[in-house]
Amino acid sequence: MERCNRVQARLGDTATEPMPAPFHADLWPEKRVRPLCDAEVMSSIAMPAGAHMGPAQRLDGLFEELAELTGQRNAIDGRIVEIVAQIEHDELWGATGVRSIPALVAWKTGVSPANAHTIATVAHRLEEFPQCAAGLRDGRVSLDQIGVIAERAAAGSDAHYAQLIEVATVSQLRTAVRLEPRPDPEPDRRPEPQRSLTRTSNEHGSCWRITLGHLDAAKFDAALQSHLDALVIEWKHDHDGGDADHAPPLPTTADAFLRLIETGWDTEAARRPHGQHTTVIAHLDIKDRAAALHLGPLLTDDERRFLLCDATFEMWFERDGEPIGAGRSTRAISRRLRRALEHRDRCCVVPGCNATRGLHAHHIRHWEDGGETELDNLVLVCPHHHRQHHRGLLTITGPAGTRTITDSTGRPLHPGSLARPPKRPPPSVAPCPGPTGERAQWWWYQPFQPQAPPTTN
Repeated sequence: MERCNRVQARLGDTATEPMPAPFHADLWPEKRVRPLCDAEVMSSIAMPAGAHMGPAQRLDGLFEELAELTGQRNAIDGRIVEIVAQIEHDELWGATGVRSIPALVAWKTGVSPANAHTIATVAHRLEEFPQCAAGLRDGRVSLDQIGVIAERAAAGSDAHYAQLIEVATVSQLRTAVRLEPRPDPEPDRRPEPQRSLTRTSNEHGSCWRITLGHLDAAKFDAALQSHLDALVIEWKHDHDGGDADHAPPLPTTADAFLRLIETGWDTEAARRPHGQHTTVIAHLDIKDRAAALHLGPLLTDDERRFLLCDATFEMWFERDGEPIGAGRSTRAISRRLRRALEHRDRCCVVPGCNATRGLHAHHIRHWEDGGETELDNLVLVCPHHHRQHHRGLLTITGPAGTRTITDSTGRPLHPGSLARPPKRPPPSVAPCPGPTGERAQWWWYQPFQPQAPPTTN
């Protein structure tokens, strides 16, 4: 009898119900419909009050509660995904100053960066998988299950995976997605391109296009990857054992490219001290109060303040386009003051960011507006949030000891997540039975086949 009870606890009520789709039974041939034995019927009768419950009955009760809580959690995750999708669709996240949607989710919900990435991925493709998303809202599917589908499944496969997602584990779903046929790339018969480097610029920035041959591209990729690995190691060193939920996102290939450029620049600056990239040479028209970089473009007011916050700068004064004088090369923040500032702030002061490397010293009251270069008027910020502030997306008001940081809408930013005790009742959904847990027989499985594009005669 105990053996039968254990079997029933493993299979649950699905032992008497057919599979939702024919190919599921083929995928798991061990799963067959069979009648309950007498011992199972006896175990399903309610125990008398006060009777001693055996391990099987206790496990059944715990599994029942676990299924109910799992269904409620899945439904809650479904609503969180819908909220994130609405924030992304309406472009509301830019007002907070964060770098990306996953960073916003990790900060505001207190989840790990990996879970935040899964939520953002599902939210980004929510409209492509309505049937799978309905299973998440109804509590039948977990966030990790639909995350596998949203991350790599082909477009138009919603109906295919909607039948599989409720009975397959996350590992089985990864295998199913991996079995999808991938189009073979056509061989490139063009001659190897010549080296070229072009740039296009607009009011928002510059776009560089680099064309390299295979050998040069392999050398460039190796150098870029080495700098990316170094940045990732530094990121882990800074945030190991800390509050990972508020850490800045992992370094990207763009960050590695800039590090590659700066490394070469630092090497050249060591050979030619007059070319140090920490020196800002600007030309200031004293009549029109307009500034421009040396041999460079005009600067906006925000760009000028950004460069003068923490740099060695040399100012040339002009009138009617003719130089009339030059100021001395001046370091805005001395080395001793920088050490005191690092000892006080330790990391970027913007809530939700714990960056510790490459920080800028920012004048709360701008230097050109008469702000003093003293500790009470200085804070440490990372380059990303420093640019956000000078673009008007973040506001830092002082003094430094009682500073207040607000977003573009004027709301103060706090370092903690938005998690709080719930005031609403949990969603009313059916208990989640979860995957079957059976071994999949993949030779019976038919992978999703994308439809061929229509041909025109």
